Amino acid sequence: MVEMSKHMRSVLKDVPKLKIFEFSQYASQFNDVIKFTVGEPDFNTPEYIKQAGIKAIQNNRTHYAPQRGTTGLLSAVAESLATNYDLHYDPKTEILITNGVTEGIFSAIMAITNPGDVILVPTPTFSIYTPDVTMAGGTAVEVDTSHTNFKVTPDLLKGYLDKYGDRVKGVIFVNPSNPTGIAYSQDELDKLAGLIKGKPIFAICDEIYSELNYDGEYSSMARPLPDQTILTNGLSKSYAMTGWRIGYLCAPAAVTNEIFKVHSFVMTDVATFSQDAAEAALRGGLKATHEMDAKYIQRRDYMYKRLTAMGFECTQPMGAFYIFAKIPAGLEQDDTKIIYDIVKKARVAVTAGSFFGAGGEGYLRFSYATSMDQIREGMDRLAKYVASEQFK
Repeated sequence: MVEMSKHMRSVLKDVPKLKIFEFSQYASQFNDVIKFTVGEPDFNTPEYIKQAGIKAIQNNRTHYAPQRGTTGLLSAVAESLATNYDLHYDPKTEILITNGVTEGIFSAIMAITNPGDVILVPTPTFSIYTPDVTMAGGTAVEVDTSHTNFKVTPDLLKGYLDKYGDRVKGVIFVNPSNPTGIAYSQDELDKLAGLIKGKPIFAICDEIYSELNYDGEYSSMARPLPDQTILTNGLSKSYAMTGWRIGYLCAPAAVTNEIFKVHSFVMTDVATFSQDAAEAALRGGLKATHEMDAKYIQRRDYMYKRLTAMGFECTQPMGAFYIFAKIPAGLEQDDTKIIYDIVKKARVAVTAGSFFGAGGEGYLRFSYATSMDQIREGMDRLAKYVASEQFK
């Protein structure tokens, strides 16, 4: 018998599974576990958005959608970006509706990457960018930001640009960040943009947490660098619509046209009724999002206070819904080992920092996208664990 699995595309051997979801699945075997792992809002999709989706299905909006997106949603995205962010894109030529940001990032990286190209991936970061580059035939180079407050600085970026020279095709920017919760100011991004402006280098921007930016104004590479920026965003986090799979991608028309080729063969289209619901969400404004944000801030502040009291050294989250915390001295320092010990002994599930690449070792990521009751109980359990295990 021929072992056909040995005859698959060889590059896939270098593509790991998503450890975040693997561990979360492992933790699910414990009936009473409190999860601070997967970053999914615990809120339900707002009622007016659900009703728009139901109405669309009742009106038989269940057939193929235009491959670039419905006219209504494309217009709503363009209007939302112009009104809320002062970013201006032509809905007919510069915007694609994607199956979440995940597909938008994949299609963008596949469209711009040639064999040998380097994509710079600041880490710690969510675990999709490096595998996407690998599958595209490029080289993902991790840029460890753990010594620069988890931000790319001009000096750090310049060092990598000098090292890899003309091979650099793109730089990933996630703002606000998963897993650290940090957010760049516009001034910081402007300075970084100056290093790649006018060069054949794309800024690939994941702004899925842009509406969950609590302590600062919106900032984007698309402002100083519109001709070189591929902007991705979506409604999963801001409108609690993870299961609807609605994202969007914006770029200059000629760039969008090339990315569309990948998108169209990977996806065909995105469900029409999901797009109608997303249109309703955007046209309904930001009231529902702001109500959720207020609760996230309460949860963030409470969790930050409790973790700090236990001896965790935490980054100050400015956005998203994560706290990135350094494991206290006296506890197991291997983050991949301690998460299994915590879930077994304390029935609390958290994510290992090393799952997010270079610079994440020795840290844990806590998601506060869950109820205050769960957070209080989880922090109580963790405090008992730390007290019993520290310097054991």
